[in-house]
Amino acid sequence: MRALVLPDKLFFRIGETARILGIKPHVIRYWETEFRSIRPAKSRSGQRVYSRRDVEVLALVRHLLHDLRYTIDGARKVLRERGIEEALGEARKSLQDAGVSVAHEIRRTLREAADALGLAATRLEAPLPLRKPPAAKAHEGVAKGRRSG
Repeated sequence: MRALVLPDKLFFRIGETARILGIKPHVIRYWETEFRSIRPAKSRSGQRVYSRRDVEVLALVRHLLHDLRYTIDGARKVLRERGIEEALGEARKSLQDAGVSVAHEIRRTLREAADALGLAATRLEAPLPLRKPPAAKAHEGVAKGRRSG
């Protein structure tokens, strides 16, 4: 399971959750119908609002389905047999055993951001091509012998 670095907030909307997990929002809505443990709250306006735990459970489901290639029935069985909390604990432990810590993941993300900013700065420092000012034209009305008036 890849390290999950969540922003420092308590709740996430579906689009933000999808971006964090690298999947489309309709996939999350589908998983809600297949896994009883995924039940987001709804805001006053009816939008889905996911807690940090909800996002961790979704990340675990994603890991089971995409990385370990379980079927939905197989992933459901794993979660039922082990329990959500135990499965989440195992996933966190496997990340730690693999030497991937949250700090390591944050450093990697910051390095990527710094590289992207450095590239953008390089582009900004490059001289812009000069544009020639338009040639001055004689007033068309006077040049053709017409007067305005």
